[in-house]
Amino acid sequence: MLFRLFILFTIVPLVELALLIKIGEHIGVSNTIALVLITGFAGAYLARDQGLRVVREFTDSVQRGDMPADPLLEGLLIVVGGAFLVTPGIITDVIGFLLVVPQSRRVIRGFLASFIKSSVVVSSFTQGNVHFRSAGTQKKRNDDDDDVIDV
Repeated sequence: MLFRLFILFTIVPLVELALLIKIGEHIGVSNTIALVLITGFAGAYLARDQGLRVVREFTDSVQRGDMPADPLLEGLLIVVGGAFLVTPGIITDVIGFLLVVPQSRRVIRGFLASFIKSSVVVSSFTQGNVHFRSAGTQKKRNDDDDDVIDV
């Protein structure tokens, strides 16, 4: 975990900085600054617009009595994407736009939902049996031992 944080907070910004310097050499400093500002404003606008849309989807699903799992995941992806978009850099902007644009966000949401479902273990207890289900499988273990006396 510490290594991942090290990479996140040191290596990624260094790569972003080197990439911005290389872009600045090719298109000029003022154009590079304009590019960073434009992507920041466009990303903030898109994140706000999509965030409001997901909030409406969330309230609609709650009013219908449905579980709002998809709007919650999409809202999380929009918040993370918005954070990436306001961070200066090309790589973070690409990731941010992928998380905020509805078409790519839905694909990412599908992968995230399947990952979460495969990580969750559900268990249920019925009369001497314990049922465990994880990633679509179900195992049954018989706990009917002789230590319990039924009256």
